[in-house]
Amino acid sequence: MNFIEKLNADIKKAMLARDKERLSPLRDIKSKLMLEATSGNGEVTDAIAMKIVMKLYKQRMETYELYTKEGRDDLAADEKSQADIINEYMPEMMSEDDVKTEVDAAIASSGASGPQDMGKVMGILSGKLAGKADGKIIANLVKSALLNK
Repeated sequence: MNFIEKLNADIKKAMLARDKERLSPLRDIKSKLMLEATSGNGEVTDAIAMKIVMKLYKQRMETYELYTKEGRDDLAADEKSQADIINEYMPEMMSEDDVKTEVDAAIASSGASGPQDMGKVMGILSGKLAGKADGKIIANLVKSALLNK
């Protein structure tokens, strides 16, 4: 069962159970996937779907933090619950140690010698670790590794 089939089955379950809290974020994921499918290449692969899910999760968490900072606990709780549901569909993330190993390998293979080569290393890693690690963590590890060269 691919990602879209699983999502459709879960939407159906939520509809039958009349679980509005679960249904809303699932429909949001599906609408973004359908938008992606109609905007370009017709079929959304699991890798593209994972990127979309990660983006939605990140947006929900940023909104949650904003509402918390502004003292809107009612809205923050709603965003947090939606983020938790979306989190169930995210791929398992690599540990920081695993990412560090990949960063070291990318630096060695690209021959990067300093911070000026960050783009070269990030180009290798962004494709390889897409959907497996957060881009900020990757960038921070690359930057610190290249500064120590």
